[in-house]
Amino acid sequence: MFIDSHAHLTSPNNELSQRESLLQELERAVLAKVQAIINIATDETSLTQGLVLEKQVSAPKIHTVAATTPHDVAKDGAHFFPIVEKAALEKKLVAIGETGLDYYYEHAPRAIQQEYLRKYLQLAKRAKLPVVIHCRDAFHDFYSIVDEEMGQEISGVLHCFTGTKKEALEGIQRGFYVSFSGIITFSKSSALQEVVRALPLEKMLIETDSPYLAPLPYRGKKNEPSYVVETAKMLAQLKNVSLDEVALQTSQNTKKLFNFI
Repeated sequence: MFIDSHAHLTSPNNELSQRESLLQELERAVLAKVQAIINIATDETSLTQGLVLEKQVSAPKIHTVAATTPHDVAKDGAHFFPIVEKAALEKKLVAIGETGLDYYYEHAPRAIQQEYLRKYLQLAKRAKLPVVIHCRDAFHDFYSIVDEEMGQEISGVLHCFTGTKKEALEGIQRGFYVSFSGIITFSKSSALQEVVRALPLEKMLIETDSPYLAPLPYRGKKNEPSYVVETAKMLAQLKNVSLDEVALQTSQNTKKLFNFI
């Protein structure tokens, strides 16, 4: 059994207005032995719809996470933060995220990204929840802020990791898990594949980041949770272990991080 540790089921590209299509995706996920999906909400609409979906769908089990992405903090951070705060303190979420820093696209000024990263880390501490992190070309600043805000209280995951071995190990040393997406199946991802080989399976999660980043052989198509199996297959190949071992260990890791059975 597999767990998709990061999917955007209720994103604008996958809304409940397309309910029949979404339910078909979830049926395919069950057939692919996906037992649970961590649904990432990034605005008020996707959070509201995600909480509805969580109650309405029994299989696969859906768990909700929410925060403003670093891309959107300038335009939506002030509006969405108190909504996430309320949901977190009411124990409707299993984590805070995806929050973090993105200096590659830099859709929001760095200072505002850093401000909201601190706010969300502080909320995670208050709510006693793990964090789901988006970090690209910003690990030096990210780790500095994490060290200041969280100290030894870190519980979280570096989602859709595309950084270096050194950056991954720095995260693991601080208590983070590292999550890999379908990117590791791409032919031009040899450097990232070497990172996978170097890290312990006990600190890995797998994800789709659907509806984005479909793995081979589905690249170019809309991604969906059932495709997480393709990422698991590549991870098993790179680690030279069985697919069953990858399924078992990454599922155990995900359950431990997000504190569900």
